[in-house]
Amino acid sequence: MAISFAKRDDDYAEAHEINVTPFIDVMLVLLIIFMVAAPLATVDISVNLPSSTSEQQPRPDKPVFVTFKADHSFAVGDDVVARADIGAALDAATGADRQQRVFLRADQSLSYGEVMQVMNLLRDAGYQKVALVALESRSSP
Repeated sequence: MAISFAKRDDDYAEAHEINVTPFIDVMLVLLIIFMVAAPLATVDISVNLPSSTSEQQPRPDKPVFVTFKADHSFAVGDDVVARADIGAALDAATGADRQQRVFLRADQSLSYGEVMQVMNLLRDAGYQKVALVALESRSSP
């Protein structure tokens, strides 16, 4: 009687490997979604902001921006409004929640007094929480 010690093909152990191709495909799709969605979440009104070296604060999910441009025009969000209509436009944008923080974007060519007049206008409309927006600067002033 002869004993055969030859291995057959079905005797080899299975190779257990992780297939990462589906994971990479999902990550690439998510990357494309974020690349498309990120520009849509910004304000489209251009203004020449001054720079700041202070630490960046967390931003709310749906910030309300008031833009004061160099030509003395105003915008709430993306909508251009008259100076007298800022209070009504802010009420519409915030749902009349006057405790919500308002972000003021003012062109750097405007004087300090003009920016303070806008802040007084916001305060008179009932909005006490006003944050000034600036560009982030890595160098010290």
